Amino acid sequence: MHEWSLADAVIAAALEESRKEGLEEITEITLKIGELQQLDLEIFKFALDELARTRDEGLLLKDMKIKMEPEKAIFRCRVCGKEWDFGDIGLTEEEYEAVHFAPEVAHAYIRCPSCKSPDFEVIQGRGVLIQSIKGKSAGKVQ
Repeated sequence: MHEWSLADAVIAAALEESRKEGLEEITEITLKIGELQQLDLEIFKFALDELARTRDEGLLLKDMKIKMEPEKAIFRCRVCGKEWDFGDIGLTEEEYEAVHFAPEVAHAYIRCPSCKSPDFEVIQGRGVLIQSIKGKSAGKVQ
């Protein structure tokens, strides 16, 4: 389950950034979750909560709230300029699974719905991004 490895990476990145900012406690993390990542959000949230609770820095994370904002996947064809979203591509269950576990392989399965070219770019909706980290530093909220 890549939800757990992504959750671990998010917690590690949040801890590293909080140290740089001198935070004594992280109160909230806002994440942007790209649709192309196809995460099971319940498992991902559970993994984030469990990892935050069990890390050595537990006091830093003990009251942390996690907000997740989904971001729709949008593609643009480099040949004809057509834009489309993930729901327009009609993948089989097996193809969805392949993209779920390795979004980089999307080009092997997805074609422009207009000209059928595999040459497209992902405009948005890829990956997991820490949008913001809020916390407390020596009694101050940042």
